[in-house]
Amino acid sequence: MLGFFTWVKESIRLEETEGQIEHTKWVNEDLLPTPPEKQSWRWWNYITFYWSISFTNWTLGSTMVGIGLSWWQAIVVIFVSQFISSIAMAFNSRSASVYHIGYPCVARSVFGMWGSYYFVGARAIMAVVWYAVQMYFGAEYMYNILRAIFGHKFTDIANGLPERAGISTSLMLSFFLCWLVHLPFCYFRPYQLRGFYWFKTIVSLPSMFGLFIWAMIDTKGQLGSLYSSTSRSSSGTAWFILAGINSGLGNTANLITNQPDYVRWTRNRSGPIWTQLLVNPLAVTLSASLGILSTNAVNYKYNTNIWNQWDMMNLILDEYWSPKTRFAIFLCAFAWMVQILGTNIAANMMSFGADAAMLFPAYINMRRGQFIVEFLAWAVCPWEILASATKFETFLSGYGLFMASVVSIMLCDYFLLTKGNIFIPSLYNPTRANKNYYYHRGWNVQAAISYIVGIALPFPGFCGQLGANVTTAASHMMDIAWIMAFVTSFVSYYVICSIWPTSNMRYVREKGYSFEQVASRAGVYDGRAEKDEELVEDEPTHIHEKVEGKSKI
Repeated sequence: MLGFFTWVKESIRLEETEGQIEHTKWVNEDLLPTPPEKQSWRWWNYITFYWSISFTNWTLGSTMVGIGLSWWQAIVVIFVSQFISSIAMAFNSRSASVYHIGYPCVARSVFGMWGSYYFVGARAIMAVVWYAVQMYFGAEYMYNILRAIFGHKFTDIANGLPERAGISTSLMLSFFLCWLVHLPFCYFRPYQLRGFYWFKTIVSLPSMFGLFIWAMIDTKGQLGSLYSSTSRSSSGTAWFILAGINSGLGNTANLITNQPDYVRWTRNRSGPIWTQLLVNPLAVTLSASLGILSTNAVNYKYNTNIWNQWDMMNLILDEYWSPKTRFAIFLCAFAWMVQILGTNIAANMMSFGADAAMLFPAYINMRRGQFIVEFLAWAVCPWEILASATKFETFLSGYGLFMASVVSIMLCDYFLLTKGNIFIPSLYNPTRANKNYYYHRGWNVQAAISYIVGIALPFPGFCGQLGANVTTAASHMMDIAWIMAFVTSFVSYYVICSIWPTSNMRYVREKGYSFEQVASRAGVYDGRAEKDEELVEDEPTHIHEKVEGKSKI
């Protein structure tokens, strides 16, 4: 390990006066670019991956209908929002597909060696909360499984918890068992889970279509009046549509932000880009459409207000209790639990593991971080959040507002201002000798200003959703918060940096680098290292050749 860190010091060419810093605070194996032998994800792996995490949006349609859209308007709006999301995901995956680095390192290159701690830390905190909440959803499926197997012997378990706890003893048991199911997956890094996402894709199709087909047959396809378009002004309809698009974008905000953590494992640059452009809009729209039609039909027939899958499966058991029904619900609930497990791993476990590896690289790698978030899920107590803290749920839903500004600044920096040139050795140099990413005392001030500008306009509307008194205009701004924050931060960052460029931008300009010249001339595209005297100080290659044979963190 000492030999490895000695090499890091040499590769970033620290001056002797700066050489006493502990580089273990800035480097570990998960922060380094993915080595060629681990770049194992092919285009078909990304098809199953994106399908498996996108084909789980059963309740997204109810959100759209809930804000005032008719059923067909909701389906159109979902497709449009996911098409926009896929474009943002494709652009945000480019840097990782070229340099094979995750979100924390991309954040370092944009926000600075110290500034990145805020943007990585904020994502890590939200990943913990969402991980716990998603695990609670998985516990609901585990409840369906246990009820289908044991019947009243399970449901009649005496509740020893107080009502204010927000959870029963039987559901707590389900949460614990779901937690145990998550536990083994903490050991694996993303490149080791290709087979799992194949399996998740296979089981998701019959489970979702099966639930939909049952609902249509049982109800004879009769839909309630909720799907009749009500009379409203054209301006009112326009705001409903914009709010729906914004809601769809917020639904995939984490997925957009997390792209580098998935794409860094790709074998080629184009595979993860075109696959998500095709798969994500189709999978989300199809799954949400099935949810819209089936849940409304069931609600209309049984005079209920069910929008999620686990309540529908409980209703089926209530109405048609029999061995065949129990077996069918067991299979369906099992498939749904696999779906939520895969989504939770991709959206939250992986992201927290990557973030923890950057926040505490001397002590935590990605694998250890994933075990940490597994245990932190208990500390969050998601049943209390979902039972009583409705405003906090609203906060979670509006979180996409803050991530939109982060993504837009990263895209503007990469594609327009630094021309796709990332200097890998500089990502591990926290000293003033770092001419690329030290910026102003480790902070990219221009990016920080643009981030604040981006969230400032829709922020009053966000407060309004949490209960504050705000104007109608502020509420409308929240209806387009993701788009507004993205565009505002993008434009402001470009304008500010055009007038006041960062040190890294000046460096790229002085060197006269073309788009992704550092990567192409240093052989990053195909894993080769071609010596080039002009780029020798920026060469991001041979990293893993140096690490090979050394002890790993």
